[in-house]
Amino acid sequence: MFPSNSPETGRDPWANDPLAAGGSAPRTGPAVETDERRRSGGPRRLRRGGSPRRPEDGPDVDDDEEEELEPPVEVRRQLTLAIGGFAALLGLGLVLAAQTSGPGHRLPFTIVVLTVQVLFVLAWTMVTRPPALAVVLGVGVVTAVVADTMAVRSAEARLGPLFFVAIGGVLVAVLGQLVRRVDRVRVTDSLRTTATIVFGVVAFATLIVLSRIPAGTQAIAVCLTASAVALTVARVADAAAAWPRLAPQVPRGAAGVVGGAMVGTLVSALLGSYLVTPFTPTRAAIIGLVTAVVAVLADLAVGYAEAGRLMAGELPPVWAARHVQGPLGGFAMAAPAAYLMCQLVL
Repeated sequence: MFPSNSPETGRDPWANDPLAAGGSAPRTGPAVETDERRRSGGPRRLRRGGSPRRPEDGPDVDDDEEEELEPPVEVRRQLTLAIGGFAALLGLGLVLAAQTSGPGHRLPFTIVVLTVQVLFVLAWTMVTRPPALAVVLGVGVVTAVVADTMAVRSAEARLGPLFFVAIGGVLVAVLGQLVRRVDRVRVTDSLRTTATIVFGVVAFATLIVLSRIPAGTQAIAVCLTASAVALTVARVADAAAAWPRLAPQVPRGAAGVVGGAMVGTLVSALLGSYLVTPFTPTRAAIIGLVTAVVAVLADLAVGYAEAGRLMAGELPPVWAARHVQGPLGGFAMAAPAAYLMCQLVL
Protein backbone atom coordinates (compact mmCIF):
# COMPACT_ATOMS: atom_id res chain seq x y z
CA MET A 1 0.00 0.00 0.00
CA PHE A 2 1.23 3.44 -0.90
CA PRO A 3 0.46 6.45 1.29
CA SER A 4 -2.21 8.74 -0.07
CA ASN A 5 0.05 11.82 0.35
CA SER A 6 3.65 11.88 -0.74
CA PRO A 7 6.11 12.96 1.93
CA GLU A 8 7.45 15.48 -0.55
CA THR A 9 4.14 17.32 -0.74
CA GLY A 10 4.41 21.02 0.16
CA ARG A 11 8.17 21.01 -0.19
CA ASP A 12 9.83 23.41 -2.63
CA PRO A 13 10.81 21.27 -5.60
CA TRP A 14 13.92 23.40 -6.10
CA ALA A 15 15.09 23.24 -2.51
CA ASN A 16 17.19 20.08 -2.87
CA ASP A 17 18.40 20.62 -6.44
CA PRO A 18 22.02 21.49 -6.91
CA LEU A 19 22.87 25.05 -7.86
CA ALA A 20 23.19 25.70 -11.51
CA ALA A 21 26.53 26.39 -13.08
CA GLY A 22 27.88 29.74 -12.04
CA GLY A 23 26.55 29.45 -8.49
CA SER A 24 23.10 30.97 -9.12
CA ALA A 25 19.86 29.24 -8.47
CA PRO A 26 17.44 28.72 -11.37
CA ARG A 27 14.70 31.33 -11.68
CA THR A 28 11.09 30.40 -11.98
CA GLY A 29 9.87 33.73 -13.36
CA PRO A 30 10.74 35.85 -16.35
CA ALA A 31 14.25 37.16 -16.55
CA VAL A 32 13.93 40.71 -15.25
CA GLU A 33 17.14 42.60 -14.64
CA THR A 34 16.77 45.65 -12.45
CA ASP A 35 18.75 48.82 -13.00
CA GLU A 36 20.32 48.54 -9.59
CA ARG A 37 21.66 45.04 -10.30
CA ARG A 38 22.82 46.10 -13.74
CA ARG A 39 24.82 48.95 -12.28
CA SER A 40 26.31 47.06 -9.40
CA GLY A 41 27.00 43.81 -11.17
CA GLY A 42 26.28 41.86 -8.03
CA PRO A 43 25.84 42.24 -4.31
CA ARG A 44 28.08 44.75 -2.59
CA ARG A 45 30.39 43.52 0.09
CA LEU A 46 30.57 45.48 3.30
CA ARG A 47 33.72 46.58 4.98
CA ARG A 48 34.42 45.92 8.60
CA GLY A 49 32.80 49.22 9.65
CA GLY A 50 29.62 48.35 7.80
CA SER A 51 29.99 50.86 4.95
CA PRO A 52 29.82 49.65 1.36
CA ARG A 53 33.07 49.26 -0.61
CA ARG A 54 31.58 51.25 -3.50
CA PRO A 55 29.82 54.23 -1.93
CA GLU A 56 28.92 55.65 -5.33
CA ASP A 57 26.29 52.92 -5.73
CA GLY A 58 24.13 54.34 -2.92
CA PRO A 59 23.47 57.51 -0.98
CA ASP A 60 26.25 58.81 1.23
CA VAL A 61 24.98 58.48 4.78
CA ASP A 62 27.78 60.61 6.18
CA ASP A 63 26.96 63.80 4.30
CA ASP A 64 25.42 65.47 7.34
CA GLU A 65 28.36 64.55 9.52
CA GLU A 66 30.89 65.77 6.99
CA GLU A 67 29.23 69.16 6.60
CA GLU A 68 31.13 71.90 8.32
CA LEU A 69 29.35 73.38 11.29
CA GLU A 70 28.68 77.09 11.12
CA PRO A 71 30.90 79.00 13.54
CA PRO A 72 29.15 80.87 16.37
CA VAL A 73 28.45 84.55 16.01
CA GLU A 74 31.46 86.64 16.88
CA VAL A 75 31.27 88.68 20.08
CA ARG A 76 32.14 92.29 19.32
CA ARG A 77 33.87 93.33 22.50
CA GLN A 78 33.85 97.09 22.04
CA LEU A 79 30.17 97.09 21.12
CA THR A 80 29.32 94.84 24.07
CA LEU A 81 31.16 97.14 26.46
CA ALA A 82 29.35 100.14 24.98
CA ILE A 83 25.98 98.49 25.59
CA GLY A 84 26.98 97.76 29.18
CA GLY A 85 28.02 101.39 29.63
CA PHE A 86 24.66 102.56 28.27
CA ALA A 87 22.85 100.31 30.77
CA ALA A 88 24.91 101.74 33.61
CA LEU A 89 24.23 105.35 32.57
CA LEU A 90 20.51 104.69 32.12
CA GLY A 91 20.19 103.12 35.55
CA LEU A 92 22.22 105.88 37.16
CA GLY A 93 20.05 108.56 35.56
CA LEU A 94 16.82 106.97 36.76
CA VAL A 95 18.13 106.44 40.29
CA LEU A 96 19.39 110.02 40.65
CA ALA A 97 16.20 111.45 39.16
CA ALA A 98 14.10 109.44 41.62
CA GLN A 99 15.91 111.08 44.52
CA THR A 100 14.55 114.47 43.42
CA SER A 101 10.96 113.27 43.63
CA GLY A 102 8.85 114.44 46.56
CA PRO A 103 5.30 115.53 47.38
CA GLY A 104 4.41 118.31 44.99
CA HIS A 105 7.81 118.09 43.29
CA ARG A 106 7.66 115.19 40.84
CA LEU A 107 8.04 117.09 37.58
CA PRO A 108 11.84 116.51 37.15
CA PHE A 109 11.50 112.77 37.70
CA THR A 110 8.51 112.66 35.35
CA ILE A 111 10.47 114.40 32.60
CA VAL A 112 13.31 111.91 32.93
CA VAL A 113 10.88 108.97 32.80
CA LEU A 114 9.12 110.46 29.77
CA THR A 115 12.47 110.83 27.98
CA VAL A 116 13.25 107.17 28.59
CA GLN A 117 9.76 106.22 27.39
CA VAL A 118 10.19 108.10 24.12
CA LEU A 119 13.57 106.45 23.62
CA PHE A 120 11.96 103.07 24.28
CA VAL A 121 9.23 103.70 21.70
CA LEU A 122 11.72 104.86 19.07
CA ALA A 123 14.05 101.91 19.59
CA TRP A 124 11.39 99.21 19.61
CA THR A 125 9.40 100.53 16.66
CA MET A 126 12.54 100.93 14.55
CA VAL A 127 13.65 97.39 15.35
CA THR A 128 10.38 95.44 15.19
CA ARG A 129 8.83 97.45 12.31
CA PRO A 130 5.14 96.89 13.11
CA PRO A 131 2.51 97.73 10.47
CA ALA A 132 1.45 101.38 10.42
CA LEU A 133 4.73 102.31 12.07
CA ALA A 134 3.88 106.01 12.32
CA VAL A 135 0.58 105.20 14.03
CA VAL A 136 2.22 102.89 16.57
CA LEU A 137 4.92 105.47 17.21
CA GLY A 138 2.40 108.24 17.81
CA VAL A 139 0.17 106.06 19.99
CA GLY A 140 3.19 105.03 22.06
CA VAL A 141 4.22 108.62 22.77
CA VAL A 142 0.66 109.69 23.60
CA THR A 143 0.23 106.66 25.85
CA ALA A 144 3.43 107.59 27.68
CA VAL A 145 2.16 111.12 28.35
CA VAL A 146 -1.23 109.89 29.53
CA ALA A 147 0.30 107.20 31.75
CA ASP A 148 2.69 109.67 33.39
CA THR A 149 -0.12 112.13 34.00
CA MET A 150 -2.28 109.42 35.57
CA ALA A 151 0.64 108.27 37.73
CA VAL A 152 1.20 111.78 39.07
CA ARG A 153 -2.37 112.98 39.47
CA SER A 154 -4.28 109.89 40.52
CA ALA A 155 -5.86 110.05 43.96
CA GLU A 156 -4.15 106.84 45.10
CA ALA A 157 -0.79 105.43 44.15
CA ARG A 158 -1.85 102.21 42.42
CA LEU A 159 -1.40 100.48 39.09
CA GLY A 160 -5.06 100.07 38.14
CA PRO A 161 -5.34 103.27 36.08
CA LEU A 162 -2.09 102.48 34.26
CA PHE A 163 -3.41 99.09 33.22
CA PHE A 164 -6.49 100.61 31.62
CA VAL A 165 -4.31 103.19 29.86
CA ALA A 166 -2.22 100.38 28.40
CA ILE A 167 -5.30 98.47 27.20
CA GLY A 168 -6.66 101.61 25.57
CA GLY A 169 -3.34 102.31 23.87
CA VAL A 170 -3.21 98.80 22.38
CA LEU A 171 -6.77 99.10 21.06
CA VAL A 172 -6.09 102.47 19.45
CA ALA A 173 -2.89 101.19 17.84
CA VAL A 174 -4.64 98.11 16.44
CA LEU A 175 -7.51 100.22 15.08
CA GLY A 176 -4.98 102.46 13.38
CA GLN A 177 -3.38 99.42 11.77
CA LEU A 178 -6.74 98.29 10.38
CA VAL A 179 -7.25 101.43 8.30
CA ARG A 180 -4.98 100.51 5.39
CA ARG A 181 -5.31 97.20 3.60
CA VAL A 182 -1.54 96.70 3.45
CA ASP A 183 -1.26 97.02 7.22
CA ARG A 184 -4.45 95.08 7.87
CA VAL A 185 -2.91 91.84 6.60
CA ARG A 186 -0.15 91.91 9.23
CA VAL A 187 -2.23 92.99 12.22
CA THR A 188 -2.62 89.50 13.67
CA ASP A 189 1.08 88.66 13.34
CA SER A 190 2.19 91.97 14.87
CA LEU A 191 -0.31 92.08 17.74
CA ARG A 192 2.25 90.82 20.24
CA THR A 193 4.80 93.38 19.05
CA THR A 194 2.31 96.24 19.32
CA ALA A 195 1.24 95.17 22.80
CA THR A 196 4.87 94.88 23.91
CA ILE A 197 5.61 98.44 22.80
CA VAL A 198 2.57 99.95 24.52
CA PHE A 199 2.85 97.95 27.74
CA GLY A 200 6.60 98.63 27.90
CA VAL A 201 5.94 102.36 27.74
CA VAL A 202 3.38 102.16 30.52
CA ALA A 203 5.73 99.99 32.61
CA PHE A 204 8.13 102.90 33.04
CA ALA A 205 5.31 104.97 34.56
CA THR A 206 5.29 102.42 37.38
CA LEU A 207 8.38 104.16 38.74
CA ILE A 208 6.39 107.38 39.24
CA VAL A 209 3.70 105.49 41.15
CA LEU A 210 6.37 103.77 43.23
CA SER A 211 7.90 107.10 44.19
CA ARG A 212 4.59 108.13 45.80
CA ILE A 213 4.40 105.32 48.35
CA PRO A 214 6.41 105.09 51.60
CA ALA A 215 9.92 103.73 51.06
CA GLY A 216 9.24 103.79 47.33
CA THR A 217 12.13 106.07 46.45
CA GLN A 218 14.55 103.86 48.36
CA ALA A 219 13.08 100.80 46.66
CA ILE A 220 13.73 102.44 43.28
CA ALA A 221 17.34 103.05 44.28
CA VAL A 222 17.86 99.45 45.38
CA CYS A 223 16.05 97.76 42.49
CA LEU A 224 17.32 99.90 39.63
CA THR A 225 20.85 99.82 40.99
CA ALA A 226 20.71 96.03 41.11
CA SER A 227 19.31 95.92 37.57
CA ALA A 228 21.92 98.34 36.21
CA VAL A 229 24.77 96.43 37.86
CA ALA A 230 23.41 93.10 36.60
CA LEU A 231 23.08 94.33 33.01
CA THR A 232 26.51 95.96 33.04
CA VAL A 233 28.34 93.00 34.61
CA ALA A 234 26.64 90.60 32.20
CA ARG A 235 27.81 92.61 29.20
CA VAL A 236 31.34 93.03 30.54
CA ALA A 237 31.57 89.27 31.19
CA ASP A 238 30.39 88.58 27.63
CA ALA A 239 33.06 90.93 26.30
CA ALA A 240 35.71 89.10 28.32
CA ALA A 241 34.52 85.57 27.51
CA ALA A 242 31.01 84.67 26.36
CA TRP A 243 31.15 81.18 27.86
CA PRO A 244 29.39 78.84 27.80
CA ARG A 245 27.51 80.02 24.74
CA LEU A 246 23.76 79.84 25.20
CA ALA A 247 23.22 79.63 21.44
CA PRO A 248 25.62 79.89 18.48
CA GLN A 249 23.54 82.70 16.96
CA VAL A 250 23.38 84.76 20.17
CA PRO A 251 26.63 86.41 21.38
CA ARG A 252 25.82 85.85 25.04
CA GLY A 253 27.25 83.52 27.65
CA ALA A 254 25.68 81.84 30.64
CA ALA A 255 28.47 83.01 32.92
CA GLY A 256 27.61 86.64 32.24
CA VAL A 257 23.89 86.17 32.80
CA VAL A 258 24.29 84.28 36.08
CA GLY A 259 27.20 86.38 37.30
CA GLY A 260 25.40 89.64 36.56
CA ALA A 261 22.35 88.60 38.58
CA MET A 262 24.54 87.51 41.50
CA VAL A 263 26.60 90.71 41.57
CA GLY A 264 23.42 92.79 41.32
CA THR A 265 21.98 90.95 44.30
CA LEU A 266 25.16 91.53 46.30
CA VAL A 267 25.08 95.27 45.57
CA SER A 268 21.43 95.50 46.61
CA ALA A 269 22.22 93.76 49.90
CA LEU A 270 25.01 96.25 50.56
CA LEU A 271 22.66 99.14 49.88
CA GLY A 272 20.07 97.63 52.21
CA SER A 273 22.57 97.69 55.06
CA TYR A 274 22.87 101.49 54.77
CA LEU A 275 19.18 102.32 54.33
CA VAL A 276 16.70 102.92 57.14
CA THR A 277 13.73 100.83 58.18
CA PRO A 278 11.93 98.90 56.69
CA PHE A 279 15.03 97.98 54.69
CA THR A 280 17.38 95.25 55.86
CA PRO A 281 20.15 93.50 53.93
CA THR A 282 17.93 90.44 53.54
CA ARG A 283 14.92 92.33 52.23
CA ALA A 284 17.05 94.43 49.93
CA ALA A 285 18.75 91.30 48.61
CA ILE A 286 15.39 89.67 47.87
CA ILE A 287 13.92 92.57 45.92
CA GLY A 288 17.27 93.19 44.22
CA LEU A 289 17.55 89.56 43.18
CA VAL A 290 14.10 89.53 41.56
CA THR A 291 14.56 92.75 39.65
CA ALA A 292 18.11 91.87 38.56
CA VAL A 293 17.03 88.48 37.22
CA VAL A 294 14.04 90.00 35.41
CA ALA A 295 16.22 92.68 33.81
CA VAL A 296 18.93 90.26 32.68
CA LEU A 297 16.42 87.77 31.25
CA ALA A 298 14.59 90.53 29.38
CA ASP A 299 17.88 91.68 27.87
CA LEU A 300 18.70 88.10 26.91
CA ALA A 301 15.27 87.63 25.31
CA VAL A 302 15.90 90.67 23.13
CA GLY A 303 19.11 89.03 21.93
CA TYR A 304 17.26 85.84 20.98
CA ALA A 305 14.60 87.86 19.14
CA GLU A 306 17.26 89.70 17.16
CA ALA A 307 18.95 86.42 16.23
CA GLY A 308 15.60 85.06 15.04
CA ARG A 309 15.03 88.05 12.81
CA LEU A 310 18.48 87.76 11.28
CA MET A 311 18.02 84.03 10.66
CA ALA A 312 14.70 84.76 8.97
CA GLY A 313 16.52 86.98 6.48
CA GLU A 314 15.19 90.31 7.67
CA LEU A 315 17.42 93.27 7.03
CA PRO A 316 19.05 94.65 10.18
CA PRO A 317 17.29 97.82 11.34
CA VAL A 318 18.84 101.02 12.59
CA TRP A 319 22.19 100.19 14.19
CA ALA A 320 21.83 102.25 17.38
CA ALA A 321 18.24 101.23 18.04
CA ARG A 322 19.10 97.57 17.68
CA HIS A 323 21.74 97.68 20.41
CA VAL A 324 19.99 99.83 23.01
CA GLN A 325 16.83 97.76 22.78
CA GLY A 326 18.07 95.18 25.29
CA PRO A 327 18.87 97.51 28.23
CA LEU A 328 15.67 99.49 27.63
CA GLY A 329 13.64 96.29 27.71
CA GLY A 330 15.42 95.18 30.87
CA PHE A 331 14.56 98.36 32.79
CA ALA A 332 11.00 98.32 31.43
CA MET A 333 10.49 94.87 32.97
CA ALA A 334 12.34 95.73 36.17
CA ALA A 335 10.08 98.72 36.97
CA PRO A 336 6.82 96.78 37.62
CA ALA A 337 8.83 94.01 39.28
CA ALA A 338 10.22 96.60 41.71
CA TYR A 339 6.71 97.86 42.50
CA LEU A 340 5.44 94.34 43.08
CA MET A 341 8.33 93.36 45.35
CA CYS A 342 7.98 96.60 47.31
CA GLN A 343 4.36 95.77 48.02
CA LEU A 344 5.08 92.15 48.97
CA VAL A 345 8.35 92.40 50.91
CA LEU A 346 8.51 95.87 52.48
